[in-house]
Amino acid sequence: MDDGRIVELYWQRSEQAITETASKYGGYCRSIAGGILHSEADAEECINDVWAGAWNAMPPHRPDDLKAFLGKITRNLALKRFRAMTAEKRGGGETALALEELESVASAGGLDEQIEARELARMLDAFLAGLPARERRVFLCRYWYFDSVRDIARRFGYKESRVKMLCKRTRDKLLLYLQKEGVIS
Repeated sequence: MDDGRIVELYWQRSEQAITETASKYGGYCRSIAGGILHSEADAEECINDVWAGAWNAMPPHRPDDLKAFLGKITRNLALKRFRAMTAEKRGGGETALALEELESVASAGGLDEQIEARELARMLDAFLAGLPARERRVFLCRYWYFDSVRDIARRFGYKESRVKMLCKRTRDKLLLYLQKEGVIS
C-alpha cells in the first residue's frame, strides 16, 4: 500500500493504518530502535510506542514523507528509552559513545541556549547536503542510526580506523560550519 493511502487511513481513524504501517515499516523502525537500544525486547516495546505515537500524531499532522516521519518518532522514543535506561545504570555501548562524540560539537559555546531546534535542523540539513554522498551516509549511520564503527566499516568496505577518522573529520567540519554560521563562537 502506498504511503498516501496509509496516511489517509490514519485520518479516517482506521486501525488498518497501524497494520499497514507495521507491515511496510516495521523492519525499518525496528532497525533504528535496535541500533540505539541494543536489546530486542526494548526495541519491540519502543516499536509499539511508535505505532501509538503515529496514531496520536495523525491527525492533525499529515506527513509528506511517512518513512522519515516514522523514523523520527522511532529515534526520539528510542533515545528517550535509552536515556531512562542509562539513568538507571543500565545500557551503554555504541549509543553512549556516539552521543559522547557529538557532545564536543553540541557543548561548544552553549549551543542549546543559542538556537532553536528548528533552526539547528535547517542548518544540519544544509551541512549534510554539502557533504559528498558517502561521507554523508557514514555520518548518518553513526549519528542518526547509531550504527557501530565495525558495522559501518563492513557496510562500506572500510577499515574501522577509516570510519573513525571520517567521523572525526566530519564532526570537525560540522563544528567549523556552525562557527561560520555564528551558532558557536
